[in-house]
Amino acid sequence: MKERITALTLALMLAFCLSACGGTPQPAPSQTPAPAETKEPAETPEPAETPEPAEAPEAPEARGLSITVSGDTGAMEISRSLPKAAVETDEAGIWTVFVYLCGTDLESTGGMGTGDLIEMLDADTRGNARFVVQTGGTDGWYNQVVDSRRIQRFLIQDGEIELMDEQPLAGMGTSSTLSDFLSWGVANYASAHMGLILWNHGGGAITGVCFDEMYRYDSLDLQELDAALMNGVGVTGRRLDFVGFDACLMGTVETANIVATYADYMFGSEETEPGSGWDYTAIGNFLGSNPDADGAALGEVVCDSFLAACEELDEDRLTTLSVLDLRALDELLVRFNDFARSMFEAAEDPETRARMIRDIGYADNFGGNNRTEGYTNMVDMGGIITACSAYVSGAQETLDALADVVVYSVNGPYHTGASGLSMYYPLSVQGSQELAVFSAVSVSPYYVSFVDRQNQSGAAVIADGDYDDEQWFDDSGSWSWGQPDEDGHWNYLDGYEQTGESPWITFETPPHLDADGDFWFVLDDEGWFYAADVYGLVYEFSEDGEDVLELGQTYDLNADWDYGFFMDDFDGWWISLPDGQNLATYIVEAGEDYVIYTSPILLNGEETNLRLLLDYAEGTMRIEGAWDGIDEYGAAAREIVKLEEGDEIVPVYYAWSLETEEDFEYVGWTYTVEGEPELVYDIMEDGDYLFAFCIEDIFGDYYLTDFVMFNVEDGEVYFYEE
Repeated sequence: MKERITALTLALMLAFCLSACGGTPQPAPSQTPAPAETKEPAETPEPAETPEPAEAPEAPEARGLSITVSGDTGAMEISRSLPKAAVETDEAGIWTVFVYLCGTDLESTGGMGTGDLIEMLDADTRGNARFVVQTGGTDGWYNQVVDSRRIQRFLIQDGEIELMDEQPLAGMGTSSTLSDFLSWGVANYASAHMGLILWNHGGGAITGVCFDEMYRYDSLDLQELDAALMNGVGVTGRRLDFVGFDACLMGTVETANIVATYADYMFGSEETEPGSGWDYTAIGNFLGSNPDADGAALGEVVCDSFLAACEELDEDRLTTLSVLDLRALDELLVRFNDFARSMFEAAEDPETRARMIRDIGYADNFGGNNRTEGYTNMVDMGGIITACSAYVSGAQETLDALADVVVYSVNGPYHTGASGLSMYYPLSVQGSQELAVFSAVSVSPYYVSFVDRQNQSGAAVIADGDYDDEQWFDDSGSWSWGQPDEDGHWNYLDGYEQTGESPWITFETPPHLDADGDFWFVLDDEGWFYAADVYGLVYEFSEDGEDVLELGQTYDLNADWDYGFFMDDFDGWWISLPDGQNLATYIVEAGEDYVIYTSPILLNGEETNLRLLLDYAEGTMRIEGAWDGIDEYGAAAREIVKLEEGDEIVPVYYAWSLETEEDFEYVGWTYTVEGEPELVYDIMEDGDYLFAFCIEDIFGDYYLTDFVMFNVEDGEVYFYEE
């Protein structure tokens, strides 16, 4: 007999689990009885015995997707196909939404998966819609229905949840686990309308989605996703109505290219998602009342209800979510390939290349992309095209094709210009493996060549102008999508390190402090070509005077990019805690009326980052919350945690010792939050400080100038030589 649980019962279980330990959430042990015919799985491994991830299966030889590009003409050809139908789908008027619920720490530390199960139960599906859910990927659930020791499959419909199948524990980041679920699902619940939601953390085009906490955070990369969809959905011989990612950063063109073979629409976010994710009650209610709705109509509901939930939680400023018509994607890929070819050819001129790369650096990007929070290297596709539009033909046609793909989107106030689709661009390369993955999923060989030439130039492997892109084409002169980096082409970056003395940055007038106390420099023509960004770095001395602490970035400069002239305009104002400790602050995003900063801290003993908002329009400085950033596995944290009274904050600084000249992390002292968390934005305390210019080059290195001293006294700032 299968057990049926109502929404109220599950909600009461969640409420009990959340309050059982004095307000500290603790997962409840599962009491769900196993069906008699299901074999008992192994016990949940202890953390020290976490099972190894299974090796990722190779993508099937007979892929549904084929993309080739002629090296002679640059013409792109795309074909997509599915096998002959093996499963009938004749249940008219019924919507089936498959949910691949990989709980991870989102569930084990916060009950977010359980919360969404309750939302599904609360939906009025009216017999017209159902959720078919597979659970796994976490070491504990906030309810006594789902068992973390096994893979479980539930049917949720009309306010009841019913356990339908169990399997031994398996990695949710493994292709076969997803394909097995889909094969089972379409065999038992095929219907006129079907969609798939992948629920978990996301990392974008490089690291993928569904990081399994039980299997060392192994995730589904895009080629594994391709194999899973072919082996799982392909048996139907028909496309899904949609594939959605209730996960961060998965609204990428590389992801859309995979999904377009198997679905008509895709729902995905360019940016990180708040932990609450999508509104499953709104989804179920809409499908229950509109069983004949298509993927586009459902997508609008997903977007609007998601934005409304973010607004209610005051987490909507960075929100993005898009509905993509994948039937229009191939035209975009053809247009972008032509554009990328012109982009690569235009970049043969060093000045043009410098201008394009510099302008791409100002395009909207997602997921942090800074020193303290880590890098996703996900950049707005429309922003990249627009940045190159003055130098490359076909920009408007490509943007028009992009607009045909993004049929609906919602954006918060800090991403109003986002196009709805992002793509990989190396703002800061994290190693050869990242670029090997990129080259295997990139949608154009010319775009790969543009990135490769940029990185090889930065690593000083090739002389300027000597790059040849023929390496990406085979003996017949053709490029094929999805080829692995078998010869280790990208290994040239493994030994590369930033020098801080970029040879590409050269001066007409070197950085110096003049007789008037102004600190300035002028780039020469070559230095101007290769400069990507200029900002100031501010430092203070430790209390004992033995160490120098980096306080972070400032754009308080007089900058004239036309002439390559830069001079300090630092006014001595800085962000500090109420106890007087200056925070180390780094700029995440600078808009016309606001700046978002991040600051490394310890929060209650755990490493994280404070997200800070300086709003010029409102004249306010406030703490948005704590965000963990991008972890070592490439997964983006979903939740920005709000601070509460009694939280302990310890500032962390990059520092070096004046005695040993060694770099280290300096830890401040504990500040305990009292009442509403506050910050101070005011003139720095009287004393001596250091200032230097940092000039980033277009290849990923930087030039750090000599330091000059400045003194703050009675609200005035004076630069002087030591």
